[in-house]
Amino acid sequence: MNRPGNRFTESPKTPPTPEVPLQEVPLESPHTEADSAVESATPEEVKRQQPIPPPSHLRQYRAIGLVYGHYQRSEEQLTKGNILTADGTLIDSVILGRVISLVKNHLDLEKPHLWVVYPRTRQENDALHVQIVGVWEPETLKKEDDQEIEPLPASTPGYFSIRGEVIFTERENQAVVVKIRQMPKTEADKPKFFKLKLRGTLPGKPIGRFWDFQVQLKGDALTILEGLDLGFASKKKPMGKGGFKKPFDKNRHPSADRYSRPEGEGEKRPFAPGQSPIPRPSRSKPLSEN
Repeated sequence: MNRPGNRFTESPKTPPTPEVPLQEVPLESPHTEADSAVESATPEEVKRQQPIPPPSHLRQYRAIGLVYGHYQRSEEQLTKGNILTADGTLIDSVILGRVISLVKNHLDLEKPHLWVVYPRTRQENDALHVQIVGVWEPETLKKEDDQEIEPLPASTPGYFSIRGEVIFTERENQAVVVKIRQMPKTEADKPKFFKLKLRGTLPGKPIGRFWDFQVQLKGDALTILEGLDLGFASKKKPMGKGGFKKPFDKNRHPSADRYSRPEGEGEKRPFAPGQSPIPRPSRSKPLSEN
C-alpha cells in the first residue's frame, strides 16, 4: 500500500527496529477521545480487528499505543499505579472506563498484559503518562480450528500511532511536539487539545503540518520510527473577507471632515505653551490734515 507524502526514518544510518516492520501498516486507534476497551471479541472480529485499527479518515487526530508489562496499583487506589515494562521502566498509569471492572474481576495482575493506552506528556516535567483504556489478549479468544490469526505490527508491544499537527521541533535535543485534537463529547462542547512530546528529528519545515507518525516506546521515550507528511494542518482564511468595510466615496475629499473650519474664521498660527498668541497687526488710520 503506497500513500502519497514524504516518508522518513528516524536516522538514515539506523533502519527501523526489525521486530517492528511498520512500512505497510494501516494505523489507527479506538478514537483518541473514546474510552473503549478491547478486552473481548468474537473469532470473526478478531480476524479483522487490531488493538489499533485503521484511521477512519485521512486527517484523524489520535494518540494510542501498546505497552506490555505488569500493572502495579498504588496503595491508595486500584485505578492509579505504574506499568513495569520488560526493560525495568516504570510508566505512570491510570485506568479508565470499563477496564476498571475488567481489572477487578478478570485479570491476574501478577502476570504481564498488553495494555492499550493513550499517551500523555506531563507539562510540569515532560514525563510520559498513560491512560489504560483496554487490554489486548487475542490468544485468550476462541479461534477456528483450521485458521490462525497472524500477528500484525499494529499489535506489537511498544508500538504507538500518533497523528496530529507538529507545533515545535528542536533538532539539537531531538524533540518534536505534536498538538492533538480531542473530539468533543457533545456538539455544544468546544474541541480540546493536548500536546505530546516525541523524540526524533523531522526534515524540511514540519511546523504547522499534519503528520502521521509511527512510534516505538524506548524506555520512557516515544521515539519516532517513521513519519508521513499529510500537508498543512489548517487552511488560512482568505484576505479581505474578515469583516464589513465602509464603502469608499470617490467624490468626497479625504480630509474634508477632519480639517473643516467655521466660516469667517481665519487661519490660526501655532504657539508654544505658556506664550501668548502673536497679536495680529492692526491697520493704522491716516492722520487727517487740519
